[in-house]
Parts: sequence; C-alpha cells; structure tokens
Amino acid sequence: MVQKYYVTYNQVHKLCQQSADAILKQFRPHLMIAIGGGGYVPARILRSFLKSPGEPNIPIQAIGLSLYEDLGRGDAEEAIGTKVTRTQWLDLSSLEMANLIGKNILIVDEVDDTRTTLEYAVRELEKDVLEAQKQLGREGEKTNFSVYVLHNKNKPKKGSLPTDMMEDGRYHASVTTDDVWICYPWEAKDIDEHDALAKEHPLV
Repeated sequence: MVQKYYVTYNQVHKLCQQSADAILKQFRPHLMIAIGGGGYVPARILRSFLKSPGEPNIPIQAIGLSLYEDLGRGDAEEAIGTKVTRTQWLDLSSLEMANLIGKNILIVDEVDDTRTTLEYAVRELEKDVLEAQKQLGREGEKTNFSVYVLHNKNKPKKGSLPTDMMEDGRYHASVTTDDVWICYPWEAKDIDEHDALAKEHPLV
C-alpha cells in the first residue's frame, strides 16, 4: 500500500509566507494565474504576503487544465503519454489577455509532479500573449512568466520549463520532496480526520 503524506491549511499558509520574500526578490508579480483546482488556495494566501503597503491587491485569474492518459491502440492498450486539455482558459479576444501584456505574471499550482501541466500552461500562455500582442500592435512590450508551487517532487520530469525561467530564478518551490503521495486539505471530505492524519504522517 502506498504511503500517503498529509499537509494542513496552516502548513500551506506558512509555506506561502516563507516563500513570499524570495519571490519578491527574484520576480515582483503584477498578476497571478492560478491553475485549478490546486493553485487556487495557495494563490490567494500568497497574494496577502506579496502585497506592498499602499499598493492594490495583485489580481488573480484562473485557468483549468485536465490530464488524461493517451492510450495506444492494439491488442493491449498502453498509455503512451499524458495529454493536457483546457477546461477553463483566458479569452484571447477579451481584456483578460490584453491585461497580461507587458506584465510579470506568476503561475501558481500546488505541486510540480511530472511537470506536464506546468509546461502546457507556460507554453500556451506565452503563445496566446504573443498572439494578443500582434492583434493589438503591442509587440514591443515584454511579458515575463514565473512559476510558484508548494511542493516539487524530486523525480524525472515528463515536461520541461523554459531554460531562461529556470536560470533566472523565475521558478520557485517552497519544498522539494521525494516522489510521494501528497494529500492536500482542499481534497479532504473530513478536515478533522485529515488534520489528525497529518500529525501521524506529516510531510517533512
């Protein structure tokens, strides 16, 4: 049986707080994009620690992505890869996309597992912003993307992120863990039971 490790809301809150200064030193975001559903809660908590006195709150937009196994055909179907599909996205023709141009944008998710979702999000958002720039005649404005996750699993990744993002410090994980099964509090049906299990099987 696979061992599960549990993370509490308090722990998530503290991880966001601990990472905020490092994010601000490397990359001061104008806007956050939360990947649903795991990125919603960390993005909202993180916003409180990234806000400077006298400045407005950092806007949060949301995208939804779904992973599924691409099955081969034959006598025995085998998974030949993982595909990502959009379940919620920014409207290329609306102000949602125009507001990204020329900004520092922080993409937030709870975990970097295979990196497939993050690769898709960064690649497609960069592509859509370039398209919006062409449509609006704003090609000269530089848009920068960065990534924040609570946990990065130390394992071979199926996906990849831009080399300049990794080299420039625009990727930040609060904690790097072994390749373990992490249970987050927003997945729990019984939060008291979840918190009790977190004491028995903490992710350290």
